[in-house]
Amino acid sequence: MNVIDRFLKYVSFDTTSDEDSPNIPSTEKQKLLGAYLAEELQKLCLQNAHMDEFGYVYGFLPATPGHEQDPAVGFIAHMDVSPAVSGTGIKPRRVVYEGGELPLNETVSLRPEVFPFLEKYIGQELIVTDGTTLLGADDKAGIAEIVTAMEYLLAHPEIPHGPLAVGFTPDEEVGRGANHFDVEKFGCAFAYTVDGGCLGELEYENFNAAGARITVHGVNIHPGSAKNKMKNAVLIAAELIGMLPPAETPAHTEGYEGFYHVGEIGGNETETVLKLIIRDHDRETFEKRKATLTRLTEYLNEKYGAGTLELEMRDSYYNMKEKILPVMHVIERAEKAMKAAGVAPITVPIRGGTDGARLSYMGLPCPNLSTGGENFHGVHEFVSVPAMEKMVEVIAGIARA
Repeated sequence: MNVIDRFLKYVSFDTTSDEDSPNIPSTEKQKLLGAYLAEELQKLCLQNAHMDEFGYVYGFLPATPGHEQDPAVGFIAHMDVSPAVSGTGIKPRRVVYEGGELPLNETVSLRPEVFPFLEKYIGQELIVTDGTTLLGADDKAGIAEIVTAMEYLLAHPEIPHGPLAVGFTPDEEVGRGANHFDVEKFGCAFAYTVDGGCLGELEYENFNAAGARITVHGVNIHPGSAKNKMKNAVLIAAELIGMLPPAETPAHTEGYEGFYHVGEIGGNETETVLKLIIRDHDRETFEKRKATLTRLTEYLNEKYGAGTLELEMRDSYYNMKEKILPVMHVIERAEKAMKAAGVAPITVPIRGGTDGARLSYMGLPCPNLSTGGENFHGVHEFVSVPAMEKMVEVIAGIARA
């Protein structure tokens, strides 16, 4: 099966994760894809291919003769898709992009004035959505590329390689992808997540990340007699949002610039819950951002009374750069494989995170590779067919001894 057919099969599985679920994985349906992948790896004759009790899929490809002592290399991708947009009933469509506006349905289009990078895809075959769901290239494109690369190496035993391992994780989109990853069982000296964007991206810097949940407790009184009595939780939450630096949001930042991102708000006068994330590449600035949010909630508690706002904040992951710099041969190996495949490496900071960020702090240095996808987490998501095919070549090249 080629990489595109695999990808189209994988996106037929609804694997949306759920941030509010206490289950492992957060949604049982992720295990349906996991079971399918484990069986597929078994059919390819990878050793010890299986899905564990937590929904993680592993498979191992022994070294070719004479390379048993080479460092073991791993490739990792995640099975879940973002809960930000529906991942149910995905209807992918293959099109050749000829420039200009590309309609996805009667009301939704890919337009160059909104996505100027579309120009570089003119003449390429793309896989797009029908404008009602996300596509799932994040990260089923990565899974398809890894599996196809393993199949290629098995079909070409003359290509020398050391021990290889593949791992597919649940719940990456809700920050739990590395929670139960068995680094010891994986047995690799280093690995690569295949979870990036446009062809050629090679990333070993990512945001330091934290998530916050603020519960605002109000006092509701009938509006007709509320003067000097009502404490409106909705308005207090809005006041807090208004105190955040307006230029430090995702819509106003790029590159190494960090941000506060309000992602969800809901409730009423009595109780309102606000969810936001904090991101910054610089660890010191990251800690200052968290301290700022703490000060703002303390100020509003002084203004409206102790206990009005409850802040729960936890770190999600840290910048992997600290763990990659001592092993830069891992980056050089990927650059060499890209260049050999005719791909120009693009080293950029990740404005987000991957399982690799946490795995790097768990003892498995793990930079990130491109998949060929764009516009993740939305109905405008698409992936380039030639980019996916090229990434199979890149992965096989990295594996090559």
